[in-house]
Amino acid sequence: MDSLPKHIHIIGICGVATSAIAIAFKNKGCKVTGSDKGFYPPVSTELEKNKISFYAGWHPENIGQPDIIMTGGGGTSPNNPEVIYAKENKIALYTYPEILQKYFIKKNSMVVAGTWGKTTISSLLSFILIEAGMQPSYFTGGLSLSHDTGAISESDWSVVEGDEYQVSISDKRPKFVYYNPTHLLLTSVSWDHADLYPTKEAYFDEFKHLIKRIPKNGLIVACKDDEGVSQIEPWTLGSAKTITYSKNPDADYHYHSIKPTKDGLDFIIKMGSKNEHAESSKPNEKWQIHTPMIGRFNAENITGCFAMAHSIGIEPKKIVQAIADFKGIKRRFERRLEAEITVIDCHAPTPEKAASCLENIREIYDKKIIAVYEPNIGGRQKSSARMYDQAFKNADIVVIPRLTRLKVSSDQGSNIEENLNVLPMEGQELATTIQKTHKNVHFIDDDKKLVYFLKTESKQGDVIVFLGSHGFRGMIEETTTSLHPQSLS
Repeated sequence: MDSLPKHIHIIGICGVATSAIAIAFKNKGCKVTGSDKGFYPPVSTELEKNKISFYAGWHPENIGQPDIIMTGGGGTSPNNPEVIYAKENKIALYTYPEILQKYFIKKNSMVVAGTWGKTTISSLLSFILIEAGMQPSYFTGGLSLSHDTGAISESDWSVVEGDEYQVSISDKRPKFVYYNPTHLLLTSVSWDHADLYPTKEAYFDEFKHLIKRIPKNGLIVACKDDEGVSQIEPWTLGSAKTITYSKNPDADYHYHSIKPTKDGLDFIIKMGSKNEHAESSKPNEKWQIHTPMIGRFNAENITGCFAMAHSIGIEPKKIVQAIADFKGIKRRFERRLEAEITVIDCHAPTPEKAASCLENIREIYDKKIIAVYEPNIGGRQKSSARMYDQAFKNADIVVIPRLTRLKVSSDQGSNIEENLNVLPMEGQELATTIQKTHKNVHFIDDDKKLVYFLKTESKQGDVIVFLGSHGFRGMIEETTTSLHPQSLS
């Protein structure tokens, strides 16, 4: 690992990923400053708590002369005034994947990759290694409820989330090309990011290249249940040893007997009868697992973590205890209020993810479910309208708030009448779209009225769930406070 900088400035510091890196450097004694277009909880709260200096906007006059400058999030444009300042003043300029490679990645590089699940898994894996006394360097793209989101250490182990999206505006390669994995946990492969990968083959090829880079003495842990993983067949690519996990007993590790409750999940992980990879256990050995996280899909995520941790020699007893102690990730089924009424915050900005979240919530709550939903850009395209059919069948009431304003390109804005089909859906149109298959949908464009609606419509035992990627402009906090004033911290 290179020697740490005395001062690092981060352009685009208010992303979950970039803020985690900022805090990791601050905890190592480095001076950290940053800038961004705007600052919002929970990230801004974490930066303030760690006494990191930041400001809104791009102001080269505020930077000074740091040793290095890192770009991330909305700060990667080569036209950014602070990027131009760095080049003019010959200050070393890095993207955040390059910073990870330079300061976080270690001899034993554990990378969690896949279309979904990687944030929860990488965070839980780092927590397991910490609890086992291995002191890894680590980085994840979500705020953990149990430990810091990132850290730089002196050990030979690192755990990072391997994002397949582009490094920056000028570097279209996937971020994980910088992480040199020796240990790869592959969760899933399902064509995504069509703006970067125009065909399914292009998307899948990046994962194939990643698999082939694993050294012969390395390890791949792969989810055998995922259709995309099975199509790639990582166990046939390259020369690294491959271990599988699945809900079916023909895998090296399989999980079964899932019991979802309001207190989390209980299930069993069992080694396959032919599993010869873990020397400390016998084939068919099994372990009872409890996690406070909710959502059936987390049984799969946790089994992948268990398989990786167990295969590198961590004692099962320590793994099981760490799983029980890990509280989860902010905005991943995060229970913001548990009182007469439950308020849950979920990162679910697409109709598919919203449907999955609601299905899991319905399984453990038998009262009324009120869903507040704001989609991402893709979920607001008119071409995605059919995906909303029955997506909210497990919600009793659906509420669409005033949606975040999106910029319209000059091409789209030049002739509105001719381009209505390419403009994003606004709140009322989205509500009307959902109403085609759901009888109780409301569009409320005033935040205070929306909070009041939630308070008056909910009764004891009901659940209010916020589904989206934005912070809902403080409405979650206002709702919890209005329902339960003691929740105000």
